[in-house]
Formats: sequence, structure tokens, C-alpha cells
Amino acid sequence: MKKIKAALTVLIAVVLVFTAVSCGGAGQTQTAEIEKNGEVMILYTSDIHCAIADGFGFAGLKQIRDTLDKAGYTTLLIDNGDSDQGETIGVLSKGETVIDLMNEMKYDVATFGNHDFDYGIDRFFELTEKADFPFVSCNFVKDGETVFEPYIIKEAAGIKIAFVGISTPETITSSTPAYFQDDSGNFIYGFMSDETGEALYSAVQKAVDGARSEGADYVYAIGHIGNDAASSPWTSREIIEHTNGIDVFLDGHSHDTDQLVFQNKDGEDVVRSACGTKLNNIGYSRITPDGIAETNIRSWNNDISAADLFGIDNEMKTKVDEVLAGFEETLKQIVAKSTVDLTINDPAITDDYGNPVRIVRYSETNLADLCADAIRAETGADIAMVNGGGVRANIAKGDITYGDIISVFPFNNEVCVIEATGQQILDALEWGAKAVPDEFGGFLHVSGMSYEIDASIPSPCIADTENMCTGFEGERRVKNAKVGSEPLDPEKTYTVAGVVYVMLNNGDGNTAFDSARLIEKSLKLDNQILIDYIVNNLNGNVGDDYSDPYGQGRITVTGGQTENNLIFVLDKSETK
Repeated sequence: MKKIKAALTVLIAVVLVFTAVSCGGAGQTQTAEIEKNGEVMILYTSDIHCAIADGFGFAGLKQIRDTLDKAGYTTLLIDNGDSDQGETIGVLSKGETVIDLMNEMKYDVATFGNHDFDYGIDRFFELTEKADFPFVSCNFVKDGETVFEPYIIKEAAGIKIAFVGISTPETITSSTPAYFQDDSGNFIYGFMSDETGEALYSAVQKAVDGARSEGADYVYAIGHIGNDAASSPWTSREIIEHTNGIDVFLDGHSHDTDQLVFQNKDGEDVVRSACGTKLNNIGYSRITPDGIAETNIRSWNNDISAADLFGIDNEMKTKVDEVLAGFEETLKQIVAKSTVDLTINDPAITDDYGNPVRIVRYSETNLADLCADAIRAETGADIAMVNGGGVRANIAKGDITYGDIISVFPFNNEVCVIEATGQQILDALEWGAKAVPDEFGGFLHVSGMSYEIDASIPSPCIADTENMCTGFEGERRVKNAKVGSEPLDPEKTYTVAGVVYVMLNNGDGNTAFDSARLIEKSLKLDNQILIDYIVNNLNGNVGDDYSDPYGQGRITVTGGQTENNLIFVLDKSETK
């Protein structure tokens, strides 16, 4: 595996946007016909999560595409999923607002991510029908048959380019498992998952071969797959290594910005490119008459958006402003204050492109502690648990708005209380710790208890083909669990509070509480509980108790390190 040296810096991105602005904004008409240069520029986005005005924003993306068109390129715009969930505009419109804006952006093709199902399976199909662009997936099936076309071929500048959609099999557990089941609890939808990964590899290979047989000059995999070790055997690396015929793999899901080269099963190099999240980066791949010239990302890691800094004025800026204005009163309502920064990221580390490194899915943070404390205090349970994948955004010190709270808890999850044994709690923690020190959305933050994780011990967790926990074999990683100052008693019964997704619906594949007794369901939503806790219990201000970004020492991790927490990014050799 080789890592590609970054070819474009932020400075180049700034020059590109500045050039775009100088070309004129909305309302200017072009009188001369553009002479095409015979090259194709594929632009791609991923994991937008409703951040329509962050980073480059849709306005900056539009300006970049227009600039490339004016420069003679034929452009195609691709999305890799998780676009319409993650912030208030997604919650309040159930995803529709972002799909409308993607239609305005004239996306050419997309695949979908696990969170695109978070409004329910029926709403998912409504949104894909509303899109003016096709969705593709070679491995999303119902009763064994593909639901969408596995690939599409686009002809641009006389070049036939196939886009093969690949959806993460983790969707079933990282969205809500019940969405994919019938009324009897049987799975009728699936993502071709098995313990070896062979079902997925075969589906991808079949789609690639089909595209080649239809005359595709190039095949791009557009995947919501990721390169986290916890996603094995369904990582982009493993798909590449078990297939042939893919020229470039444009990836999403793990929110990384790694530009990597892996070898396929024939020993040929395949570029794997990822563009992070929230439009802080825009990916691109340039095809010339001589072949694929380069694939990389442009990065914008500034507090102020590109559109605001450069005064970009185009039709997307107008539409985005109109959308945000419609939500502004709700978004800007101040509900509390904080004297400290509350985070899901490592405060001291960034990746190679200056993007923050998310740690909430394998390590304690002050914001996750706050969320767990809120649920325990508001329910009166002995213990509260919050999955790291459910805590989605930072809160900066100062005023806390309703929009900030929704960004943290964007799923509108109901909270419930169950009665569980100490052993069931230990099982839940063990499953949550299975990927440490790598990311896993099911990593559990706690209130009312503490525990240790020995990451030097291989995970004893056993899962079925849907990645649902089926048991444990071998030494446990979770040690020294305590409730308050007392050791957790496996035989004792405790009340445990958390979101229904985790406690009742096997979210993230956690089955530990299947036989637990439900005490109370349909309590307030998680975001409202967070507001009420800060207002009522903390007198409206988050203070010094949460000042340490690494939390209050409830979770101790020992043994085992991977660079940037991505086990597949260990070889730093670079291509020239």
C-alpha cells in the first residue's frame, strides 16, 4: 500500500475559488461558446451531512464547477452518500431540503450511505425518487435482488465512464436494524454481507465486469465503504484487493481524507481517494485523452466558508441563503451557554490536510460525557450509555443555540430506560470496545460508571453475517467496570438509560440487551433532554466540570495504537 502525496494545497484551492469569483457571479451571461479541451473533470463529495454552507459549501462547489466548465473541461458531479442527515435542516425537512439543493447542483450520479436511511426506509425511497439524478448500488438487495441499478455509464468528452455504487454492509447496524426487517423481524433487505466479504466482492466484480462488457473505458467505484479496521472485511482496501477492473475508488463513510494506492488481485495499482466530511474538501479526478492524470482533493479548513470569504455570488449561494433563512429563527435560538469548548475531536491533532481527527468513536470526550450525564440525570437511571456514533458535532464555548444541540443529536432519538444485569452491561461494553483503538460508532460512553479497555487483547466479539453480536470467545478487553465506586456486579440488576436505537433496536449490532426488561419508553428526545439538563441541572451553563476535552476519566484505554486510528494507514511510503 502506498500513500499519494498531496498535489494541491489550500493555496491552490484559494486561487481556484478566487479565479471563479473573478469570472463573474450569477446573472452574468456568457456570449461565446466554450471550446472544450477534451478532458473530463470528475468532482465528488461525500458525507455532506447537511453542511450546505460549510467549507466550500454548495456555493463554492458550484463556482468551482462553473470555472472548470469555462476552462474547457467536461465536468461530472458525484456524491458518495450521507448527504441529507446530520443538522437541523435535515431533521426538520426529513432530508428533503438537501436533495432539493443537490438537484439544483445538477449532480450526475450518487450512491447512498448508512445515514440516508435514518428517516426510515419509506422516506429513503421517497427521497431517492425525488432526486433528479440516479442512485446506484451493486449490493443493496431486497429478497436477494438488487434494488437499484448496480452501475451507470456516463459519456463525457467522448469517454465512457462507469460508476459502480457500493453501499456499506454496516448500514443495517449503523442505521436502525428494524428498518430492514419485515413485521416478524426477518431481514428482507440486505447489503450482501458475510463473514469473509466474498459476497460483497462478487457483487462488485459482477458490476465491474458488466460495465466493461458495455464498453466502459474507465470504471470508478463510488463507495460509502471507508477504511476503518472495524469495517473489515468490507473496507475499500479489501474490495480493491479482491477484485480487478476498478480504475479509481472514490470512497466515503469513514470521514477520512487519505489518498492511498492499493493493489488489486492482479497486482495493479488502484487509487483510493476520500474527501472527508461537511464539504471541507472536494475530491476530483482528471481524465485526459491519454488516461487518468490525477485523483486528489482540494481542502478548505477555515472557520469562514469560501463563499463568505470571497463573496461568491451565484445561484447556489442565493438558494442556500434562502434555505438557511427559513430555518434561521429556530437555529439561532439561544438555549444555554458554555464556558468551555465541547468536542468530539482530538484538540491537539489534525490529519495531513489540517482536518480534525475524530476520537469520540474510540475514546472519551467531554461532550460525550455531557450527553451521557444528561440522559442519566433526566431519567434517574443508575447508568446511562451513549454510542459515540450518535454524538455528531462540537459545541464551541459561548452561546449554545438550538441548532448546536440538534447538530450534536440530529437523529431525534427517543430515550428509554431498561432493567439489565451487570453481565448484560459488560457484554454491551465489550461489543462497544471491539474496535479500539480504531473507530466504531457503537463505542459506548457512560455516566454513573467507569471501565477500562485493554486494547492489546484481541477482541473476543463474535458476529453473524449482518454484523450483529452473537457472543464472545476468549479473554475480555473490558476490565474493572465500576458503578460509582463499587465494582459492577454481573449478577445484580441495574437501571440503564439510553436511546431506543441502542437499548431496544440493536443499534450498531449490539444485542446485549435483547432480554433486558423495558421499564419506560417514549421519553423525551435526546436533543431535548440535553437542553433540559444544561438549563435545569447546570443552571444554563456548561462549566469547569467539563473543561477537559478528554473527559473525566470514566474510560481508560491501555495497549495498542494505530496511526491516525486507521489501521490501514501504516505504510507512509509515497509515490512521486
